[in-house]
Order: sequence, then C-alpha cells, then structure tokens
Amino acid sequence: MLRILTALWFALLASAAHAEIEIQEITSPGGINAWVVEEPSIPFVALEIRFRGGASLDESGKRGAINLMAALLEEGAGDLDAQEFQTAREALAARYSFRASDDTISISAQFLTENQEEALALLEQALINPRFDQPALDRVRAQVLASIASDALNPRSIANAALNAAAFGDHPYGTPLDGTADSVRALTQQDLITAHRNTLTRDRLYVSVVGDVTLEQVGPMLDALLGNLPAEGPPLPQDVDFGLPGGVTVIDFDNPQSFALFGHEGIKRDDPDFFAAYIMNHVLGAGGFQSRLMTEVREKRGLTYGIGSYLAPMFHAEMVLGSVASSNATIAEAIEVTRDEWARMAEEGLTENELAAAKTYLTGEYPLRFDGNAAIATIMVGMQMIDLPPDYVINRNDYIEAVTLEEVNRVAGELLQPDDLHFVVVGRPEGLEATP
Repeated sequence: MLRILTALWFALLASAAHAEIEIQEITSPGGINAWVVEEPSIPFVALEIRFRGGASLDESGKRGAINLMAALLEEGAGDLDAQEFQTAREALAARYSFRASDDTISISAQFLTENQEEALALLEQALINPRFDQPALDRVRAQVLASIASDALNPRSIANAALNAAAFGDHPYGTPLDGTADSVRALTQQDLITAHRNTLTRDRLYVSVVGDVTLEQVGPMLDALLGNLPAEGPPLPQDVDFGLPGGVTVIDFDNPQSFALFGHEGIKRDDPDFFAAYIMNHVLGAGGFQSRLMTEVREKRGLTYGIGSYLAPMFHAEMVLGSVASSNATIAEAIEVTRDEWARMAEEGLTENELAAAKTYLTGEYPLRFDGNAAIATIMVGMQMIDLPPDYVINRNDYIEAVTLEEVNRVAGELLQPDDLHFVVVGRPEGLEATP
C-alpha cells in the first residue's frame, strides 16, 4: 500500500504542474469555510488545516506548551495509544503532520480516496481527543529538551533568539516557541490540555482540500472532522513594533567564524507596495548568486560562502532580515559591505536590466510551486490566511509585471534604512565593536 501511495504521489507531481487550478469556495452545513480544488484523475486527497494564533497563545509561564502539544497530537488519541495510533495510520497509508509556528498551528493530511473515511476518522481523533499520555509526553518532552540544548550551541539559533528578544521584549515573538529547558520541564498534562483548548478553535480556522473529492462531499466531511472543536479561543496577541535600533550586538562564542543576523522594520504583506518590495529584495539579497549581496560579499571579495536577505511579514510584526557567516577576521568587512549595499540600493535603486531579470525569474518560477496536491493545498490555505482572493493564483504574475522601475526604487528608498540595521554577531569577531 505504501508503494502504491508513493507511485501515485510522483505521478501526481508530474501532472499537476501542467494542470489548470480552479479554486472553489464552500461553506459547510456547520459553517466551516474552505477552498477546494477537484482533481479526480488520481485517487488521492490532500487536506491542509491552519489555526491562527499558534505558539503566540502560550499562557504566561507556560512557554513551549503549544509546541509540545502539537508534537503530541499523533502520539495517541481516543482509544489508541501512541504505538497503536501509528500502526493504524500506517495501515491506511495516510500521512499526517502537525506543526506549531509563532502564528499558526498547521495540520497536513494526505490519503488515498479508498481510505478517506478511515483516515479522516483517525485524524479527527487526533484533533478532538488527543491523549497526552505521560509516557508519550515524557518521550517527546525529552526530544524538545534536546533541541533546546542543541540550539544553545548553534550560532544561528543564538543570534535569532537574541535579536527577537531585543526587538520584541515581552511579546511572544521575543522568546523561542520551544520554550526554555525550565519551562518545558515544568509542563503538565493539564497544561497541554489547556494549550489544545486554546489553539484548535473554529473561530480561527482555515481549510483547503485538493484531489479526488467533490464539492458536495467536502462540507459534510469537514463538519465530521472539525465540527466538534471549541467554537472560540482566547484573544490573539497585540501587534508589536520592531523595537531594536541600529547598531551591533556581539555575543561571545568560541568558533573560528562568526555568524551575523541583521535586520530592521519591514513591510506588511497587505501593503500596496509589497510587490515592489518583493522585487527589490530579490535583487538585493534573495536572488541567490545573482543578488547584489552575494555578488559583492562573496563573488568579488570572497568573504563568505553565502549571504541573503528576506522579507518577514508576520501576523503581528514585520521585518526585513538577512544573514551572513564569515571568519572572525573578515566578518567586520562583510558587515561593512552589507551595510554599503543596503545604502546603495536605498539611494540608487534597481536598474532597468535588474528589474527585467527579476520579473522574468519571479514569474517563471511561480507556476513550479504548484507541483502536487499537497503543495496546492498549502498555497491555498496560506492565501486564505492573508486575505488573498482565489483568483490571486491567476493574477499574481500580473501584479509582478505591473511594478514599474519608479515604484520599486521609491519603495527601496522608503523601506531600506541602513542606519537602522542591527547586526547580532555570534562569534569572536576581530575589529568589530558592539554599539547601542
């Protein structure tokens, strides 16, 4: 059965990239909204579920509870303990994934049409009646604690935690969603029950279904799967500003090279200038070996193996971030060049050729994202969460093409603020002093 599922999966990947995607919106009899793509050519269904809120809804003193709760959803449910649950899932050749992020709880499921009823019934038990048995809790808790210990020795994780703490303070964004060793050790079964009750609620639910299913089937299917979830959850966190001024923070770490994470305030995803910012950032640092940062820092000066930048519009804050690693002897120069390129882009903007090349790449790679039922379902649920209309998949490249050189250069000048860049450097950098 698993071999059959794998064969069907790869066949679907080959065909879906060339298929026209028709998104249909429905509301179930029980009031659950969903987006659906009917694709009956392969007897396979992908389901993507998101709950807004995520680990940001951890209660005070319980940091890490929601992350641990999500990891335990398939570790026993209903009448099945952890081993029995996995045996049942494998017998159905179904795939489930449960993930917590700062802003969401994500549940992914893929199953064969012939096993749909049983696969959804098993998933429903995981969502509605997770057991949180003590043996499973202790085992998964140990895995989380090992991850926390590993992060404490990872320069990238250290830099990320330090930047977020300084930028967001006591907002949930200011602490790692895994929690601390102390907070995770203290979590109880009741804490996980509370985390489950607070996060998996129908008032912040988003769903997409793609594959061998009809529109008429989806409504009752979703009501049976999700209708017994709590109706409402606690209030979401407030928005927060990026509160870290420009400067340099140095964190001592015994390593032959230094890692630097840098950034400042960003742009909201629903800002009318977002596409201009997206194109600009592709040229600045997101375009791989063709980007300016890679050209100047790696290709011309040999200061790093890799450098990049990216837009990070979260639900309650937005940032422009980047990272670079270099030897302790050269990280100061890498930072200087990065800041100079940030300023050059802000002052001079893109050239006509850079804009044309960026548009060609960004419009060309977009269709390749739709390479299977699961990928399409993931894209659709993400669109719902940021209030994009279904026809966005048709019009997205038109939005890219419509951006003018004047617009992208204006946005570059407004968004990029080299004096506001803050670099968190983990290592023992030479010739680099910490500044406020």
